[in-house]
Amino acid sequence: MPVTIRDVAKVSGVHVSTVSRAFSAAHLVNPDTRARVLAAAEELGYRPNRAARALSTSRTGNLGLIVADIANPFFPPLLKAAQAQARARDYHVFIADTDEQARVEEELIRSMAKQVDGAVLVAPRLTNRVIAELAQEIPLVVINRRLRGVSGVLMDVGAGTRRAMEHLIGLGHREIVVLGGPARAWTSGEIERATEHRAEDHGVRIHRVGPNPPTEEGGRAVVEQVVATGATAVLAHNDLVAFGLVRRAAELGLGVPGDLSVIGVDNSHVARYSSPALTTVDMPVAEAGRGAVDLLLRSVDAAGSTGTVTLETSLVVRDSTAPPRITGA
Repeated sequence: MPVTIRDVAKVSGVHVSTVSRAFSAAHLVNPDTRARVLAAAEELGYRPNRAARALSTSRTGNLGLIVADIANPFFPPLLKAAQAQARARDYHVFIADTDEQARVEEELIRSMAKQVDGAVLVAPRLTNRVIAELAQEIPLVVINRRLRGVSGVLMDVGAGTRRAMEHLIGLGHREIVVLGGPARAWTSGEIERATEHRAEDHGVRIHRVGPNPPTEEGGRAVVEQVVATGATAVLAHNDLVAFGLVRRAAELGLGVPGDLSVIGVDNSHVARYSSPALTTVDMPVAEAGRGAVDLLLRSVDAAGSTGTVTLETSLVVRDSTAPPRITGA
């Protein structure tokens, strides 16, 4: 005879409804009780019927996770953490890549709406107006976008940028280039505001170059423009842009950090292995992925519930920054 939910309830010593909640709304069940239920289910070989549960609860048991560019090393740790968090809550995750295109992002959300219980948008490229409209159709959580009425997880890149500026100023840099990212990127705006404040406080001149694609090619394409400013340091939109800039600078005979100090943003896993190892703002991406799933499921369980979580960032100093070279006699 097939194992039923009643068998699991009997072995674990709880009511059938508790077993049901342990699989469909884990956050409503005491962790020790849920662990006992899961152990009993594993012992008996019980697997919940997701199709039947969907019919009885009007839920799919699926979540959407939409990112701007899955090839960017910023995203995989976030995706992995979010997927693990969803799995712990007995949810499956559909992952989609928009290739940095707002139109594709909107199409994906609308097509997913009937297949998932909610979606997480990571670094969205859509306008606030469109995101707000979509949030009326499907529960949404946005990562790195502040939007009234929509749940969000913010990584405090502004604070990290201020530390990056203080680091460069402390080394003696007074002419700094800020390489912007995509025009609609929330991170770009936060970096711009933070650099302005620190520049005003210390009499530093900021040269803004952008918007730029958030890719290695985006960094390579602007090296000549950066050099023409006469600046001695660069704060890039992300690590990929920084990598592209460093490699193109080397091709032109420029040393990093000898001729140009470079700071990235993300602290992606390759930053420590680049040559030179990259000084960068550490973004807590795994924590953001887990937090976004928790916020989304809270919204799914309590329609209309919203919240915002802000996560701290820090500066990781490596080999790509140094005092500016002294010229002249």
